[in-house]
Amino acid sequence: MPQAVVIIGVQWGDEGKGKIVDYYTSAADIVARFQGGNNAGHTLVVEGKKTILHLIPSGILHPHAKCFIGSGVVVDPENFLEEVSILREAGIQDLENRIYLSDRCHLIVDYHKHLDAARENKKSGKLGTTKRGIGPAYEDRASRRGLRVADLFNEKVFEEKLKENLAEKNFLLKEYYGVSPVSMESFMTKYQGIAKQLKPFIRDVSAELFQSIEEGKKILYEGAQGVLLDVDYGTYPYVTSSQTLPSQAALGLGARVPKDTLFIGVIKAYSTRVGEGPFPTELTDAFGDELRESGSEYGATTGRPRRCGWLDLVAVKYALQVSGIKNLAITKADVLSGLFELKVCTAYEYQGNRLHTIPADSSILAKVTPIYETLPGWSEDLTAIRNINEIPKNLQNYLKFIEEFTGARINLISTGAGREAVIDIQKAF
Repeated sequence: MPQAVVIIGVQWGDEGKGKIVDYYTSAADIVARFQGGNNAGHTLVVEGKKTILHLIPSGILHPHAKCFIGSGVVVDPENFLEEVSILREAGIQDLENRIYLSDRCHLIVDYHKHLDAARENKKSGKLGTTKRGIGPAYEDRASRRGLRVADLFNEKVFEEKLKENLAEKNFLLKEYYGVSPVSMESFMTKYQGIAKQLKPFIRDVSAELFQSIEEGKKILYEGAQGVLLDVDYGTYPYVTSSQTLPSQAALGLGARVPKDTLFIGVIKAYSTRVGEGPFPTELTDAFGDELRESGSEYGATTGRPRRCGWLDLVAVKYALQVSGIKNLAITKADVLSGLFELKVCTAYEYQGNRLHTIPADSSILAKVTPIYETLPGWSEDLTAIRNINEIPKNLQNYLKFIEEFTGARINLISTGAGREAVIDIQKAF
């Protein structure tokens, strides 16, 4: 059995990673988040109760697990404290000893959110950002002007960085975007109070994780978004602001990934996308609306309706190629129950030519015509099935088609929203 498992989405996010992480956490000691911010949303259903988390790892619902937030994550401290409050109200105990927030995390602060919203509102061609300040915070990190968690506890350094940053940000906000600037005085007062509330959670996550790996602890790495939203290998510029590939697990946490690590990619049995950007298999008709309602396809972070379409195996195969993932978890197979037939995209056509991978130019991807193969559907209810041999023959054929086309192995199938609705074909831990 591997010491570690890395869970990565291999579509445009929203694949149901939260449930898969929650399922595997039962055998893990630590769940570690390594990139993204509170633009990600994980929806968990346990005993009929829904919990939505954006920043704190999904594993927090298991009392034995510790949750690490690594330096590759950009953290909105207000959102973090809000989630802590929600978890406390839900009866989750001992959070200060179970949530470790890296002192090297970069902060998302007020001016990042104001800039994010102002930019999106000004653009003629919108990207569909969540307007939560993720991109501007990563920009500041790359330009070496970011505020980090550790800076909250050095008032002189924090104030100096803040003055310099506000001079630039307020000029942009006021003069270019025509919106109100941010007050220096109110900013300092606000974040001094936030620092006191954050302090019990702050650790050297890199050192803690390194020690845990040395001790042989079981580690579950939790990715946010999906491979097709990676800033380099996704459908740029309609992507997130960080790198979502499994290679980021070590970089975003500051400790090597164990040699015996299993990498699992999560895909839906169909495709969805939130926000703007090319989506070759999108269904813009009444059936697309029906699929959205059947699958409750609304963003966990923003509540935006997700665009829905047939399974795009060209996109999945490309995502597996650039990520190196060879094992899959399939979610929402139950949503397709009752359909007479299913379509699966196996190639694109563009200006008379067949394409078998995603082009770098997103404007080309936006104009391709999907080439489909049609497979028979199934009518059986899947939610009570726990054994692979009990699933309908046509679903078995659907899964086999996915494996043969992508070259990946299916380890797990989710057959419903609840924690228990899982067919575990190959144990991870």
